Amino acid sequence: MAISVDDLATKAMTLSGEARALLAERLVESLDQESVREIWLTEAKKRRDEVRSGLVRPIPGVEVMEGVRKLIDEK
Repeated sequence: MAISVDDLATKAMTLSGEARALLAERLVESLDQESVREIWLTEAKKRRDEVRSGLVRPIPGVEVMEGVRKLIDEK
């Protein structure tokens, strides 16, 4: 009996963060490099278009790093 992608995803979400990361890594590694390149290229173009259209406002790296540092300091 085959498991649906939705069922598999639901079960995968019950794994620890470390186990989910390992699973994600294995899934990506199972793709051929051309597929991965195409996926990232498509995503990059989508994000570029979102910025150009004004749908998304880019955040300068300095601001991002300040936010990350604050989050780390809070822990």
